[in-house]
Amino acid sequence: MDDVTLARAFHVLAIVHWIGGMAFVTLVVLPAARDTADPREGLALFESVEGRFSPQVRLSVPLAGLSGFYMAERLDAWPRFLDPAQWWLGAMVLLWLLFMTVLFVVEPAIGPRLLEAGRSDPEGLLRRVARVHWLLLGASAVVAGGAVLGAHGLLG
Repeated sequence: MDDVTLARAFHVLAIVHWIGGMAFVTLVVLPAARDTADPREGLALFESVEGRFSPQVRLSVPLAGLSGFYMAERLDAWPRFLDPAQWWLGAMVLLWLLFMTVLFVVEPAIGPRLLEAGRSDPEGLLRRVARVHWLLLGASAVVAGGAVLGAHGLLG
């Protein structure tokens, strides 16, 4: 097995963990949290699951980026980022940058204060969190689908 194949395997596994976990939180955990009789219990459920997933995704997102950049460098694929038909390459980087920013800048900066403020309106907080998760999941689905189709020459 060559190094690019190994990097691709790490890349795909990291993305499956990252986006699959986000899909689970968006499609299962948040609806369950919002359906609880007591919104405070729903918020506690969300915090519990997110508290377990967050440290994991703080590994898988950087691993996805490192393996992706490694492959781009190793394959000298940088010129492909300038080809409009290869839009999905830039989209992957932008999505990755968005998640890195959310995970390592936004969440640490405002997450604790947001959760504390949400204790007075847990329903409102869960609604807002769900909206953001749906937006991120939708963008992730478009980019992942485009990347698979583009990698197999089915776009452009």
